[in-house]
Amino acid sequence: MRAPISVVIPTLNAEQDLPGCLSALIEGLEAGLIRELIVTDGGSGDATLAIAAAAGARVVTGPAGIGGQLRRGAAVAEGDWLFMLQPECWLGAGWTVHAEAALATPAAYWSSIGVRGGGLVPRMVAQWVNLRSRISARPSARQGLLLPYPLYETVGGYADQPRVEDTQLLQRLRGHMRPLGAELTVTPEALRARG
Repeated sequence: MRAPISVVIPTLNAEQDLPGCLSALIEGLEAGLIRELIVTDGGSGDATLAIAAAAGARVVTGPAGIGGQLRRGAAVAEGDWLFMLQPECWLGAGWTVHAEAALATPAAYWSSIGVRGGGLVPRMVAQWVNLRSRISARPSARQGLLLPYPLYETVGGYADQPRVEDTQLLQRLRGHMRPLGAELTVTPEALRARG
């Protein structure tokens, strides 16, 4: 059986964060969960594309804009499941155990969020994001999104628009959202940028 998950990462000048994100995915390769890595780039002028190529990623390019980038990445995905991750989001050790369990029950899953350094205020913001997600089943884009490809298609996927594209998709997924149980970490700067 082929690995089920296509990981899709939208990038724009992500050379600082992308290596950490990719390193955290090795666990998924070793567990036989990751079928492919798709980096969908919006015009990086740094080493992002070289890093992606060195990791064996399939690179898709086009105009910058998270919605369009994720839409282009999903369009070329061959896996039965999509795992949408931001490059500054690094999955924690043991995430594959939770992912394997999720594959048995098709739904849309998000991860809890932690902060790499930064002090008390960013940790409090992360706790608030996690609490809000659990109460409302409305995660932020920084919490990743693991979902079956047929569900992604059924709700219409990401809109090719520059803003609130993730919010619109998450609204259409209401009733299908569940916590994954895995944690990913972000920098305090990334947490402030989009929450």
